[in-house]
Amino acid sequence: MEFSVWRERVRSELRARVFNRRTAQLVASAVTVVIAVLVAVWLFSPPADRVEDSLSSANAEVTTSPPATAVLWIDTEVSLSVHVAGEVTSPGVHQMPVGSRVIDAINAADGPTDDAELDALNLAAFVADGDRLYVPSGQALVSDPFVDLGQGVGSPINVNKASAIELESLPGVGPATADQIIREREANGPFSSIDDLTRVSGIGPATVEKLRDVAST
Repeated sequence: MEFSVWRERVRSELRARVFNRRTAQLVASAVTVVIAVLVAVWLFSPPADRVEDSLSSANAEVTTSPPATAVLWIDTEVSLSVHVAGEVTSPGVHQMPVGSRVIDAINAADGPTDDAELDALNLAAFVADGDRLYVPSGQALVSDPFVDLGQGVGSPINVNKASAIELESLPGVGPATADQIIREREANGPFSSIDDLTRVSGIGPATVEKLRDVAST
């Protein structure tokens, strides 16, 4: 009886050891399979987008977008006062919006006359508030060497160099007074200042004040 009991005990211990060993082997095999699957997924999965790639894409989007365009803002409600003189249909002071050009000023004076020499002017130049625009005639350019085309827009009339036509465009100066100015400067020398115009018969202090901002010596 003792031998049989001992034999059964040995068998039980062997079974327990065999079961535990197999269980350990199965667990180890399962862990190995899981690790192998994870490694395979990591190796064969597509790589994540690199930071450099995303930056390149962002740069491409920026460079392909249309460039910003500068916008010139003009307040058309503000008007300019421009004196248009010479060969225009309606000479005088005319109102026009900010941003107007020489051609706009001439059109505001109802356009040039048939004798106007528009090629003597820069029709594309901008005009400013208080400018004086003189439109010469073709005949004046040929016959009168005193016509000063360099005065341009915004420059006062030089009473020591201006022609009779230019002088007539000044406020308070008619054909007779323009002739008197030319005679006076030829007889007694150039005018030293605008106040010196009182040397001319028919020009008093009131006329001098009108000429102070639009004439020079």
